[in-house]
Amino acid sequence: MSELQVLWFVLIAVLFAGFFFLEGFDFGVGMALKGLAKNEHEEDALIGSIGPHWDGNEVWLITAGGAMFAAMPAWYASLFSGFYLILFAVLLGLIYRGVSFEFREQMHTTKYRNMWTTISAVTALIVPFLFGVLFSDVVQGMPLDKAGDMSATFFDYFNVFSIVGGIALVLLSYIHGLNYLRLKVEFGELHDRIQKQLKVLYPVLLAGEVVFAITLAVYTDFLTKKPVITLAFLAVIVVLTLIAWTTGLKRSNVWSFIALGLTIISVVALLFAGLFPRVIVGDTPAMSLLLKNATSSPYTLKWMTMISFTALPIVLAYQIWSFYVFRQRIVVKKEA
Repeated sequence: MSELQVLWFVLIAVLFAGFFFLEGFDFGVGMALKGLAKNEHEEDALIGSIGPHWDGNEVWLITAGGAMFAAMPAWYASLFSGFYLILFAVLLGLIYRGVSFEFREQMHTTKYRNMWTTISAVTALIVPFLFGVLFSDVVQGMPLDKAGDMSATFFDYFNVFSIVGGIALVLLSYIHGLNYLRLKVEFGELHDRIQKQLKVLYPVLLAGEVVFAITLAVYTDFLTKKPVITLAFLAVIVVLTLIAWTTGLKRSNVWSFIALGLTIISVVALLFAGLFPRVIVGDTPAMSLLLKNATSSPYTLKWMTMISFTALPIVLAYQIWSFYVFRQRIVVKKEA
């Protein structure tokens, strides 16, 4: 296995971590449209908080998929064919979530505005749930043949561990979105309601992390193959969650947002660290798709590396500038 192969495995992990960090709070805000907002003015404020950013945040997912296609075509082929229906549902969810913002603004009756608000909230919940299911399945073990083709049943996709993983990502995204909203909406009734929800949700999240750790031990080989790094990441996840909780109680909202964002990144790092040197775990060890067999030629990886390290700083600089420009808090309009 070459250094470039390992580098691109890490880069793809970084791209997915960036997607779940950035798009995670977008999903959380979307869920809050029905889980937090009480009227149209509050819904407008929530949508306005992510309006300049959500489509840019989705670029991380497109880039991750493109990187897999170019750098690891065998991984891309197995993943996108084996999880075709799940990824198709994800695509539909992202499409309907995107158009829901625009269509909601064009509606002049409360009935249809509420319809598109509901669609936005539902798709914001479904997409992270399905991603949690997908990544849980990839590390748990799927029925692969020697060619890397997947022949899975419904219960191979949806089982105890994958459902726990899906719920965990939904909960993380929702809390991450609430933390983001604490930084973006004006102080007042809506802000206080966010604080009250977080006081309830953080203990639930910690309990969920315990359940996730137990199912990870039962349904994957992480603890048998890599006990030290697995336990270290699990400990980091719990500690970061506690930091996010305690700093939030002290109204240190920036640190709370950063800590929970790092929790999400740590979850992605845990999954990729346990996955390595495989890219999809097979239902038997001999059937796992290995990194060394899944990548493009060294020449392709070399040129991709040079291009990526040239473009990545530009993209990061643009996104940082975008968040800086739209850093002001969102004002909630009062009922007439």
